[in-house]
Amino acid sequence: MSDSHNSKPWQGRFTEATDAFVEQFTASIGFDQRLYAHDIRGSIAHARMLGHTGILTSKECQSIIEGLQQLQLDIESGKINWSVALEDIHMNIESLLTQRIGDAGKKLHTGRSRNDQIATDIRLYMRDQIDSILSQLTRLMQGLIELAEREAATIMPGFTHLQVAQPITFGHHMMAWFEMLQRDYGRLTDCRKRMNQLPLGAAALAGTSYPIDRQFTADALGFDNPCDNSLDAVSDRDFAIEFCSAAALIMTHLSRFAEELVLWTSAQFDFIDLPDRFCTGSSIMPQKKNPDVPELVRGKSGRVFGNLFSLLTLMKGQPLAYNKDNQEDKEPLFDSVDTIHDSLMAFADMIPALTTRADNMRAAALQGFSTATDLADYLVRKGLAFRDAHEVVGRAVRLGVDSKRDLSEMELSELQSFHSSIEADVFEVLTLEGSVNARNHLGGTAPEQVRAAVVRARQVLKQYRLA
Repeated sequence: MSDSHNSKPWQGRFTEATDAFVEQFTASIGFDQRLYAHDIRGSIAHARMLGHTGILTSKECQSIIEGLQQLQLDIESGKINWSVALEDIHMNIESLLTQRIGDAGKKLHTGRSRNDQIATDIRLYMRDQIDSILSQLTRLMQGLIELAEREAATIMPGFTHLQVAQPITFGHHMMAWFEMLQRDYGRLTDCRKRMNQLPLGAAALAGTSYPIDRQFTADALGFDNPCDNSLDAVSDRDFAIEFCSAAALIMTHLSRFAEELVLWTSAQFDFIDLPDRFCTGSSIMPQKKNPDVPELVRGKSGRVFGNLFSLLTLMKGQPLAYNKDNQEDKEPLFDSVDTIHDSLMAFADMIPALTTRADNMRAAALQGFSTATDLADYLVRKGLAFRDAHEVVGRAVRLGVDSKRDLSEMELSELQSFHSSIEADVFEVLTLEGSVNARNHLGGTAPEQVRAAVVRARQVLKQYRLA
């Protein structure tokens, strides 16, 4: 038999070596090596539990723990070469440990399986990654708050169907993104809470005959409780799917935001300017300043959506309990983690640094009859039914279209020709400032409400930091 076959811990059942291609095809060490710290952390907790219950002697337990701790230092210093022949991170670490401390290393796997081991590793990894992503999400939300406060009174056109609809404030627009990201934050924290159940002790699928203490291990690893059912513990990856679903929603929000940034930096809008460090030039057109960071984030949303569908498809046909299919859960999961983290980091760095072109936004808000609804509301306050007011204003807009004038540019006599209740005070509501200031209620676009929203948002972030 080959050396690689002899090195496999499950060799007893087999009479021939694994085919060389199959060995490469089935190995996961190329990507699951990033779980080394979590695998070692879980193994140390498992060893402590085995010592606590008397399954291992105190000497064996201490030898295993010290060996694992030193092994982690060697991995982090680049002294370890991973073996494809040993398939995965678990067998690589166990083999290296046994080489270093002898037979005690062979006892570490008592009372567990790679099935509950990997389920635990991924949950430990995901907890850490969610915490890191939440940190970047909070940074972006903080940047939005600062930008909204700075631009609370800056007027811009609000759009529906990408057509000018009503005047709004830029600060109000930024706080809309804050609200979406706040819900994203909640989804991730909910996901983290649901995944915080310990699979270890489920072993291969049915539990173990050893007198283990699963709550001891759960407490040592910071899990709320052990998983209640051993079959479920080793087989389902709904927590990974839930994370990828939350990640897809985050990327949906970032992609929409990115689309606005791309539009707003174009010569046709020219609403904002992004710092040069977030843009690139053209190899042929010297005048170009391309918003590459927003464009790339918009593009990366597709891979995160694909990762979600990949995991859903992976799980949909699996019977209980563990199947080799689940080796395919890690690469889409890892990719979503990396993509979300880096996209949020890019936006968190970029958003507070952008500058607005207030004059251009104001000029755009004066186009498209953005105060038409204000005129209709004015007429309603004069006693007209809203539908009648709507028709009156529609006729006034028709005149504006034909004469290429905004409502605020018309003579009072012209407006009065559409309805006799219109008086000189109408021009107070036809100004951009009058329009946004009139919407001075909770959730409205008035500068006063934007500043109040910023105060509430800061309280939200304070609660996040205290949690």
